[in-house]
Amino acid sequence: MPLTVGTAGHIDHGKTALVEALTGRNTDRLPQERERGISIDLGYAPLELPDGTRLSVVDVPGHERFVRTMVAGATGIDLFLLVVDAVEGARPQTHEHLAILRLLGVERGVVALTKADLADEETLALAREEAAELVPGAPVVATSARTGTGLDELRATLAQVAAGVKRPRLDGPARLYVDRAFSLRGIGTVATGTLWSGSIGEGDELRLEPAGRPVRIRSVQVHDRPVERAEAGQRVAVALPGLQRHELRRGDALVAPRAFRPSYRLDVALETLAEIPPRVHVHHGTADVVARVARVGERYAQLRLAEPVVAARGDRVVLRAGTTVGGGRVLDPAPPRHASAERMELLDRGEIAATVHAPVREDELRRLAEGPLEGVERAGGWVFSRAWLADLRAELERRLDAADPLDPGIPPPAEPWAAAVEPLLRRERRGAKLYRPGAAARLGARAEAAAALEARLGLEPVKVEDRALARFLEEQGRLVRVGDGYAVSPAAYEQARAALVAECEAAGRITLARFRDLLGVGRRTAQLLLERMDADGVTRRVGDERVLRRRAG
Repeated sequence: MPLTVGTAGHIDHGKTALVEALTGRNTDRLPQERERGISIDLGYAPLELPDGTRLSVVDVPGHERFVRTMVAGATGIDLFLLVVDAVEGARPQTHEHLAILRLLGVERGVVALTKADLADEETLALAREEAAELVPGAPVVATSARTGTGLDELRATLAQVAAGVKRPRLDGPARLYVDRAFSLRGIGTVATGTLWSGSIGEGDELRLEPAGRPVRIRSVQVHDRPVERAEAGQRVAVALPGLQRHELRRGDALVAPRAFRPSYRLDVALETLAEIPPRVHVHHGTADVVARVARVGERYAQLRLAEPVVAARGDRVVLRAGTTVGGGRVLDPAPPRHASAERMELLDRGEIAATVHAPVREDELRRLAEGPLEGVERAGGWVFSRAWLADLRAELERRLDAADPLDPGIPPPAEPWAAAVEPLLRRERRGAKLYRPGAAARLGARAEAAAALEARLGLEPVKVEDRALARFLEEQGRLVRVGDGYAVSPAAYEQARAALVAECEAAGRITLARFRDLLGVGRRTAQLLLERMDADGVTRRVGDERVLRRRAG
């Protein structure tokens, strides 16, 4: 089973030297790292163990200025390699790194006492005691990268610990958080990261989140070796054709389509190390996002993020404000804005139905639920809460109450789930709108305006500002619309139509001037009436004249 081990420990305690001694690879790749002799960015190397297990090693910087980088490397690891200088003992970043590992739920690992060749027996014994107190239950191995002391024992111990690690997310949808992005000649843009779940291979279609952009995998490598498919737990490099280097950044996620969605909010069960201030940096995956903390009781909080992240239920986050102040386990990766302690307690107990608000695809929800889903509604492959359905019905009622009485319908929700949910809304669809069953158009408060308008109508077109009222009265046969926003009375229109038909039957055709004279109206009025008769199919225009389109009596 592919696994990733992450280093941890104070600056200058020998993490990078130990990794090089174990793997043969110097993970300090940046010129400034080699010049200054300290790790600044994340480094990676493969590690072959005696039993054939191949670990991916993530080497993290130990300086307090680069803790945010350490967290980015630690998320997604399966076991730790805590490095403690045998002479110097645990230092501030030793404790902070260890706290971060605990917050991330990384419980298994090995403590390596480095520079053992520089410690006398008494000092080494004290270092072992301190390490045992620092990480109860973790095996402790004394090593020296310079002399090679303890390296074989460390490899064997790592193999023993790795054999007991279980990764519950192996079969889930693909999810890889980007920690590096660069361009290679002849290959294009390459992204690297630890594959959290699922597998990825050449030709796979993924989505780059939170940008929501579809991407295709051209090729996959694991520690510089081409592979057909990479599995969860491995360090992976993927070539992404059609994507520019500047379109990728640390914190982005490559995920299976429709499996995850970015969210600006996370509901979490808290674990606190110190007082958590109102604003913190939230570390999730390889992202570092500023957030406002909305506390919900003593145990829970909603993190309101400045930028969206892609998370799943059960993920871990680390909260920092100058130093590490706590962390949390994600209860709901896309919660509603309103947060309640009661709801979070339900989530904490694993009652997944409580996470359902607006509709989600049932197959997506199934990835979170271990048993049957109770207390939810289903329609057309969508799952939603009864409370949400009640809220939607209430919202439609409010919109219908506010609809124009002349057309008491409203557009349906323009959402992917609309067609599936519509039969549950107890509304009639007529054309492109929803109506209350049996609802009919009515004048309501416009009755007086309608009467006043009808009193003004005759053969001369009257301007009608209220277009909805004009349509309603025309549908009831109480006016005829002509031109753009004008109307005449039905009787006047029929009088004009009869005159036109009689003239055309007698003379075969009619001109605008002749029609004007027959009616005794102005040219503009005659033009408006003729255009309406063209539209009604009474006449058609031939040059400057009209002829009957059909026999009209």
